[in-house]
Amino acid sequence: MNKKLLLKGLKQLMYTILLAFTGPVVLTSAFNNQHHPFYIPVLIAAIILCLGAIGVGFAGIRNIVKGLFNEN
Repeated sequence: MNKKLLLKGLKQLMYTILLAFTGPVVLTSAFNNQHHPFYIPVLIAAIILCLGAIGVGFAGIRNIVKGLFNEN
């Protein structure tokens, strides 16, 4: 078991949880303010946060599996 890789994966999953909550909150805020001039930039930022949560989540799970099975 590779503890460094396992801890890196757990840290990435903590970032995933943070992004998984902030992305939908910002997305909801964007949809509630559709007539605001910053609607499009906030919507794009929310989509990037949601996609980032998915990407970091996959990377974190991959690192945890590699750390558990001692792959390099």
